[in-house]
Amino acid sequence: MTVALIILAYLMGSIPVGVLVGRTRGFDPRTVGSGNVGMTNVARSGGASAAAITFVGDILKGFIPVIVGQWMHLDAAALAMVGFAAVLGAVFSIFLRFEGGRGVSTSLGVWLALALIPILIVLAVFAAVLAARRIISLASIVAAVALPIVVALMGCPGEYIGLAAAIAALVILRHRENIGRLIRGQEPTFKMGGRAVGERAQ
Repeated sequence: MTVALIILAYLMGSIPVGVLVGRTRGFDPRTVGSGNVGMTNVARSGGASAAAITFVGDILKGFIPVIVGQWMHLDAAALAMVGFAAVLGAVFSIFLRFEGGRGVSTSLGVWLALALIPILIVLAVFAAVLAARRIISLASIVAAVALPIVVALMGCPGEYIGLAAAIAALVILRHRENIGRLIRGQEPTFKMGGRAVGERAQ
């Protein structure tokens, strides 16, 4: 049953919510803006409501499999594998030829189910960086770095610390292009429903 749930978690994580939402609004996030299927790019093209639906859907992709695993009384190691499978699906979707988003929202869903207090602290870090710099990628990267530190400091099981480190590494890897733009001072700030400030027209 554990293996079946891990597979289902990957398949659920693979659901391209941003693409499905974009189709209902007449656009494909893969062909506009940054080309990413996540909330940020959907927001730039589809506005606040499309972004909200994408955000909630992506969170649920991580939240639901872990909640099911908890209902099945899986141990910490199994729950960590289920959570990581969901994030892998979001990043390497079988429905998008193993392309995908950056896994941030799905990771949030995983941790909302696994460890509420640590993820609320990480969310506060994310919000502080975003408020100060208005760059979502930077806030996501800083939050990813903070995640394993906070999880460890809060005394979570070792399996959760390992999961946090793995997710952080994956999120940072998926932001490698953003990191390059941040170093060059070319990363755009975020603006809902339109072109990001500082973003060149495509």
